[in-house]
Amino acid sequence: MRLEGKTALITGGGAGIGAAIAEVFTAEGAKVCITGRRENVLAETAAALPPGCVLICAGDVGDCDDAQRMVETALEFNGTLDILVNNAAIDTAGSVVDIDPDLWRRMIETNLTGPFLMMKQALPHMIQAGGGSIVNIASLAGIRCLPGMPAYCSSKAGLIMLTKQVALDYGYANIRCNVVCPGGTRTAMLENSLAPAAKALDTDLDGVFARMSAKSPLRRVASPEEIARICLCLASDDFSFVTGAEVVADGGAHVVDVNGTWLSDAGLKWGEA
Repeated sequence: MRLEGKTALITGGGAGIGAAIAEVFTAEGAKVCITGRRENVLAETAAALPPGCVLICAGDVGDCDDAQRMVETALEFNGTLDILVNNAAIDTAGSVVDIDPDLWRRMIETNLTGPFLMMKQALPHMIQAGGGSIVNIASLAGIRCLPGMPAYCSSKAGLIMLTKQVALDYGYANIRCNVVCPGGTRTAMLENSLAPAAKALDTDLDGVFARMSAKSPLRRVASPEEIARICLCLASDDFSFVTGAEVVADGGAHVVDVNGTWLSDAGLKWGEA
């Protein structure tokens, strides 16, 4: 029960990694407020959690008024907010030349401005309470580029730096701010994004995920629960001296030299004929 007596606000908490975080946090004793744009999805997720430990608040993290309302809803539990998890995000493809400027703005508003607004609303309450923990969910795409994904990669890279800035500026108030950078994680959002690739490759989603992770050391993608447990550690007092950290959770994908993968593709080893 590492989060017993604590209140957490989880954006994008209705599905995927966010729903997994809500499940893990409540199992560890926390009360949670989950937010998202789809109230019916939030209600379904809340119904599966222990009674009395969850509130829902539908809204858009990129909207100032909605962000304030989300924080105020979380405060209904006991007047304090101990943990904020900025998980809400969208993804879309389109190179710099091809992407519609309105879609670019929407991506930045959700993935970067959203966490900024949530932290702007939450930080005064954490300062008043004597501390807190913020966990931002970025992506491996924030430190490595994805082809044709400049908006997503830029928004996540910005979130990594924003995390470090908050850690620097508010450490004096006993507020920790860390960022998790997942690699491929099997969520509905990623499955929807990769469905066209499965069709083009004449395979199913299992085949696509196997191909995606074939070069990474662990040779598999993550489950949402695996990412949620990293968030649990960062949110809990177990990691009380960790702030400004960039936790890469990608099965080791970031250590692979893409210039060397052609050797294994050709069935060769370095230095061998």
